[in-house]
Order: sequence, then C-alpha cells, then structure tokens
Amino acid sequence: MSDSIEKNNNPDFIPTKKYNPFMPLYFALVLAIGVGIGYYFTFNSNLSVSQNNFHTKATGSKINNLLDFIEMQYVDTVNRSQLENKTISAMLKSLDPHSDYIPAEEFAAVNEPLEGNFDGIGVEFNIINDTVRVINPIIGGPSEKLGIKAGDKIIKVADKNMAGIKITNKQVFEKLRGKSGTQIKVTILRSLEKKPLEFVITRGKIPLYSIDISYVIKPGVGYIKISRFAGTTYEEYLSAFNALSKQGMKKLILDLRGNGGGFLKTAVELADEFLTNGLQIVYTQGRTHPKKVYNATSRGGFENNELVVLIDEGSASASEIVAGALQDNDRATIIGRRSFGKGLVQDQIDLPDGSAVRLTIARYYTPTGRCIQKSYTNGLEAYYDEEYNRLEHGELYSADSMKIDKTKQFRTPGGRIVYGGGGIVPDIFVPLDSNKYATVVNRLFYTGILNSFAFEYTDKYRSAFLATYKSAASFIKEYEIHEKEVAALRSYLSLKKSNLTVTGSEQGLSQILRALIGRNLYDKDAYYPILNENDNSILNAIKVFEKNKNS
Repeated sequence: MSDSIEKNNNPDFIPTKKYNPFMPLYFALVLAIGVGIGYYFTFNSNLSVSQNNFHTKATGSKINNLLDFIEMQYVDTVNRSQLENKTISAMLKSLDPHSDYIPAEEFAAVNEPLEGNFDGIGVEFNIINDTVRVINPIIGGPSEKLGIKAGDKIIKVADKNMAGIKITNKQVFEKLRGKSGTQIKVTILRSLEKKPLEFVITRGKIPLYSIDISYVIKPGVGYIKISRFAGTTYEEYLSAFNALSKQGMKKLILDLRGNGGGFLKTAVELADEFLTNGLQIVYTQGRTHPKKVYNATSRGGFENNELVVLIDEGSASASEIVAGALQDNDRATIIGRRSFGKGLVQDQIDLPDGSAVRLTIARYYTPTGRCIQKSYTNGLEAYYDEEYNRLEHGELYSADSMKIDKTKQFRTPGGRIVYGGGGIVPDIFVPLDSNKYATVVNRLFYTGILNSFAFEYTDKYRSAFLATYKSAASFIKEYEIHEKEVAALRSYLSLKKSNLTVTGSEQGLSQILRALIGRNLYDKDAYYPILNENDNSILNAIKVFEKNKNS
C-alpha cells in the first residue's frame, strides 16, 4: 500500500471455479474507478443546473417537507445530514447504476485516483506482524529524499506508538497523510541500526501513476499496462512511448485489463495516438445533450504500426472507448474476454457544502454506432451480480458461453462483425487460466502469507541480493527459486502455525515467489515482467505479430 490507496498487485490468481470470494470485491473496485468517466463530459463543461438553482428547487419540496417531519416527529433523534445523504444517494441509484452522490467527507478520496496525486509522506507500506513495514519509498517523494529505505519499520508517528497495537491500514493513512507543507515526526527501526532513527518529514504532493509498467517484452515489441485513465495518464503514456521507441519498439501491446476507466478526455487523447487524422473515436448523445463527435487529429505517434489491445471483464468505461474505437476502425486486434459494458456518461455538479452529484447525462457510442452499455433494467443487484455470473456460467472459460446480443450487430469498414449491448467482444478470446497456480499457491497468496514471507525473506538477504543482481533485468534473467527458499517458506508456515505446506513443485509457486521477491527489490520493474512470462493473453498477442510478419 501507499499512504493513500492500496496498490493492485493481484497477479490474476483465481480460486476454483466454484468459489471465488474476491470476484465481487474486484468488480466493486473496478466500478468505483469506472464511475468517474464523465467527470469532465466535455473539455469545458457547461452545467445546465447551477448550484443556486439546485438549492432553490429543493427548498419546499416534498422531500424536504418529509425530512422536516421526520426531524420533528420521529421517536428518536435523527441526524438530518446523514438522512439527506442517504435520500439523495438512493434517489440517484434508482435512475441507473452510475449516477451517484459523493458526500463532502468522501470527495477527496473518491477523486484521488483520477487526479493523479495525493498529499502524504510518500511510502508504500504493508502491515506485517502488526508492524508497519516500508515496501518502497516513492521515488522523488519526501521520505525517499530524507533517506527512508525499503524494510524500515515505522514504530512511532508523532511520538505515538504504531507497533504491536493491532493497527489498521486506515489508521496508518490517517497518521501519515496530511496537507502538503505540514510536518510529521516518524520514528523508524532499521536493520543493523542499534537505535531508532527519527525523521521529521514535510508532507508533499505524491504522484499516483496510472501506467503500471512499460518495457520491451521482446525485441521490437513494446508493452504498456495502464491501470486507469487519470489526469496524468496521457503524459505518462507519451513518456513511456518515447522511451520504448528509443529501444527499437515497432509493435505495441496495450494492456487495459482490469482498467476501470476514468476521464473521457484522456481516453480520446490516447486513442488519437493510434488513429489517423479525421477518424472517429467516439460520440456522446443524450436526451438534452446533442450528439458530440470526437475525431482523431494529426498528432498521433503510432498510427500505422501493429497494435494489440488486451481487455477483460474488468475493462470498463474509458477502456472500452479506446478498445471500441480501435476495433471499429480496424486499427488493432482486441484480445482477451468481453469487457465490462459501461456506456453511460456522467457529469459532475459540485454542491456548496463540498459534496457532489454525478448524474448520467448521455450515452457514448463507438464509431460504428455501438452502445456497449449492458442492461440494468433488473436493478442494481442484478447489474453488479452480472460480472460474477459470467464466472458461474462459464463465460470466462469458454467463448461459446459468451452472452452476445446477435440483434445488435455492426460491421466495421474492413468487414468485421462487432456487437453492442454488453461490452466489447474481443477478436481473439483467451479464457481465464484456472490452472496457472496450484490451489495451495492461491490460498497462500490470498491469505497474505506468501507476500509476508517474500518481504521478510527479501529483507533478511537484501544486501546480498542487491550485490548479486545489479538491476531488475539481471534479477529477472538470473534469479531462480531453489530448495533454500522453499525450505525457508516451509519453516515460515510452521512458525505461523499454518495448516498449509509446500513441496516446491506446486504449479506457479516458483514464479510468484520470484515475482514477489523481485518486487521487494526492484518494484514493478521486476514484478510484472516475471508475471508476464507465461501470460496467455500476451503470448497470443505475440502470435498475432508473428502471424502478420509471416503472412
């Protein structure tokens, strides 16, 4: 975790087909990000409802009269503000799944992932054995500049104990975060240091990056994984693209799996990089909002080279705009599984008390005229359950089980048939790999034991690791898991009184241990490349490039 939000380091582990307790949480997180796509519906938003009109029209209404009556007559004391918030939220949710009310106290946290920064001391941390351990100081952040290192134990903040008190992530956030420019004293225990170290840290703006990793996956082939469409995403993409181009990239794999969306403006900017001048990217249209078309400009830097886009059931909203635009213009091969299916656009009304309303004002359509919004006529519960039902009904494992509305059929300029009414259907289907990791490996990962072991093992031998492997590239190429690591894991499981054990031959164990140890040494630069070594979607993308080369 960072001192703001949890990092998504899930390496696509899955439990058995019959039981996946993390799937609902996964999709809830996807929706939390995806709901923000219409934060800026147009590049210069013009709200049709002013704050004053909103307040005036509400005054004296049936709802306010009812709230007055409840406040005066109800048997117990009520919190009118909380009641108003619940009323507004329920009213908006009755319209569609993505219209929403954001209370003032939650506004900053909701917008944080999309704005691309937060105020804090700048560390990624985990709570291990009831102790806050620094995973990595964020490069360029206040903590890194002062010399705080990976492996440090934060034992006190502002002279108050932080260890051995059953501390929670929320409590750590509350202690470490604060307005930029404010100071906080942090006491740290460091290996080989006999006495605690004290640092007075001046909080600052800490960047939240939306590109998880970019690297040359094989000669001439670049790979960029984007986790959200935030305010800084386009600039991050250009930086990554330029770096890969200097390394000889001629073909690109754009990974949008698990990307829940973000700003429409950012999606348009990114799609523009791949489409020639004048081609349509997307258009929006609503009952009171005339059709607005977004076309590509002449600025694209990768308009003619081969391109593959990876999507899955977690790709929503802005991700679907990009994938849909590239598919409809016959510009890219889409690989993976059917995307989420969010084609509603929200605009935001900021209210005088610091709260906000996000109201659905339009639908967006891909260039062929597709609206890929899935149905929500059966209510919110059915809408959210639809993602889990894909797993239960076998869609994530078989293309034949995919629920496609064949009546909503469209044709691209190149003659490909594409479908609307429920997500982007990939050109090449890749099933969820239920055998990638053994059951015991899944359980060790999801219970957090494997992560804790990997961190403590890395920390114990950190100096030796760094002396042996001078870079992430050398670690990836040379480091292997041997009996020494497996024996240490068995001892760790015994110490933790776990009922699980390992032999070392379990499917995926060596890979995930290498990845986790690599992350603790070199962060994402080692973590993702190791996980991607046998990723079926990426392997299919490389096959597409090779097929095109030979055809």
